[in-house]
Amino acid sequence: MANGSTDAHRPTIGITMGDPSGIGPEVIVKALSDPHLRRKARFVIYGLNELLAYAADQLEYEPYWFRVQHDSNRSNKMITENIVVLDFDEHDGFIQSPCGPTKLGGIASKTFVEEAIVDALRPIDHPRHIDAMVTGPISKEAWHMAGFSWPGHTELLAYRTKAKRHAMMFVSPRLRVVLATTHLPLMALRNVLTIGKVFDAIDLGHEACQQLGIDVPRIAVTGLNPHAGEGGHFGDEETRLIAPAIDVAQQADINVQGPFPADTVFVAAASGEYDLVVAMYHDQGLIPVKLLGWDQAVNLTLGLPIVRTSPDHGTAFDIARKNKASAGSMTAAIELAVQMASDQLAATAGAATDQRREPAA
Repeated sequence: MANGSTDAHRPTIGITMGDPSGIGPEVIVKALSDPHLRRKARFVIYGLNELLAYAADQLEYEPYWFRVQHDSNRSNKMITENIVVLDFDEHDGFIQSPCGPTKLGGIASKTFVEEAIVDALRPIDHPRHIDAMVTGPISKEAWHMAGFSWPGHTELLAYRTKAKRHAMMFVSPRLRVVLATTHLPLMALRNVLTIGKVFDAIDLGHEACQQLGIDVPRIAVTGLNPHAGEGGHFGDEETRLIAPAIDVAQQADINVQGPFPADTVFVAAASGEYDLVVAMYHDQGLIPVKLLGWDQAVNLTLGLPIVRTSPDHGTAFDIARKNKASAGSMTAAIELAVQMASDQLAATAGAATDQRREPAA
């Protein structure tokens, strides 16, 4: 698919539909209806053509994609269409069912993701290779109902790609945040948070900021406890775990400071004093991101050998199939995936050119 373009820097982006009963189909159709966005890349949608067509009908759009059965021979050949839907129609039937988490929805949404991961890991010259993944919102409850133990996309992707370390980063116009821990109960933090976890979040975040064009990112790290522990009066994680990780990062020439009280450091970051905040747990980092960047924030998984982004919202079952969902975050997720994949393709092409220019030994 990627090879069908005459422009070597024009990537192929895979987009998974997410839970069929959620707003994924609607926001994908809305986002890709923008001709300007469609010119930047080729797109492969992993999902159900039935639901995409339904969403297009509600929006009074003519379908603008080319449908291919996901397991047909045609799906393994060169596809030169700009937007291709790999249709998993064996999972059809969701239009007739109420919107909400179901076992079938969990099975279907995980199937879409697994197929996209396989294609992302294929050799770059393979006709099914994709240069980046954008994942639509899933229901973690539906995955649990289907018997899957993965708490979310991030953990599944890290396992399938054999990533030695990984982190969740959220990119929005006013804030960038990396999480030291991901999806886990708040009371489990004491058993999970380590010096290594905090350092990895700092290090991976530093590298990601450089990939996004910030040469020397200024990084702030939050404390875990109120007032960053208040000198040990409210907990010792700051001195025992977080400060040592910051010291190691500083020794590696990373411009990082902290730990700071979480109730003030995001104000400083939103005002432009820092390029990135490393937060200790999910809600500590996500509340300010969603408050200041709702409908514009993007979830970016760090540490993977592939590019993966996602809109920063859930399935929104309550408004699904009602033409009420905003595509802002999905559009931002696609834009970021296109940017990062294009940069990687350009860098690869540049390296190959330089290698050809080297004189023979």
